[in-house]
Amino acid sequence: MARNGKKRTRPGYHEDLIESLKDPEEAIGYLQAALAESDMPEVFLLALRNVAEARGMSDLARAAHLNRENLYRLLSRSGNPELGSLVAILDALGLRLSVATKKAS
Repeated sequence: MARNGKKRTRPGYHEDLIESLKDPEEAIGYLQAALAESDMPEVFLLALRNVAEARGMSDLARAAHLNRENLYRLLSRSGNPELGSLVAILDALGLRLSVATKKAS
């Protein structure tokens, strides 16, 4: 772990991830995997932030009818977007919420 408390990653990992998330199918799989995590709310918001970054925060904010600063705040570690904001962000990404039955474990 680095001195600033952030995890160290290999050089270019974040850039490679963001590049891969420009592909809508990659972004969908990434978000679905985040939803399956045990600490889902934090993981999903991080995943959504990465997808938003891949698509371009300014363009996404405009399409979601949010200002850019609000979008960054909503998707921050301490963010807690309301359902309406989450739906607007997903809609601007060309995605939607869906509900399905839980698979038996």
